[in-house]
Amino acid sequence: MDLRALPPDVLLVLLAAAALLALVQTARIAWRGFWRRRTIAVRRERGAAGELRAEGLLRDLGFTILGRQVAVSYGVRVDGDPVAIDLRADYLVGWGDKRYVAEVKTGRAAPRIDTPGTRRQLLEYRIAFDVDGVLLVDAEAERVHAVEFPLGESESPRPSRLAWLLAGVAIGAIAATTVRFAL
Repeated sequence: MDLRALPPDVLLVLLAAAALLALVQTARIAWRGFWRRRTIAVRRERGAAGELRAEGLLRDLGFTILGRQVAVSYGVRVDGDPVAIDLRADYLVGWGDKRYVAEVKTGRAAPRIDTPGTRRQLLEYRIAFDVDGVLLVDAEAERVHAVEFPLGESESPRPSRLAWLLAGVAIGAIAATTVRFAL
């Protein structure tokens, strides 16, 4: 199609429509970037305010603040190669002779243990920090939850299969010896 064959009025309308479309797209992209930055800033402000409230709440409940933004590094192996993992927890607190990692959460979903990201984070803290437990602090509801994970520690250890096998061999040997002497 030869654009020179179009009437000048139609060409002018097409050009104005293209310019308007470009302007709308540019504004939409700029607004989306602004909104993302604004959302991140609001979350940071909310988190910082939550951490301040949480510190007061922990103190009011009798915890001693041992550290803020406590960093730790622990190692894992991937295909036999060591990999260092760095973590930072909101608080390290004490209660008597016990030490806990306290993670502060704000919002609707984050303070809930059934939120996968929160649960995984607390589990990683429990493994990485040398502490007696982890605390989930809901800063907005002003609640502190002690979270316990079953890390292979049971209250009454079960005998292993090997122990059962050895017990069976010992009982069998005693029975065989008793039968032999009885005959």
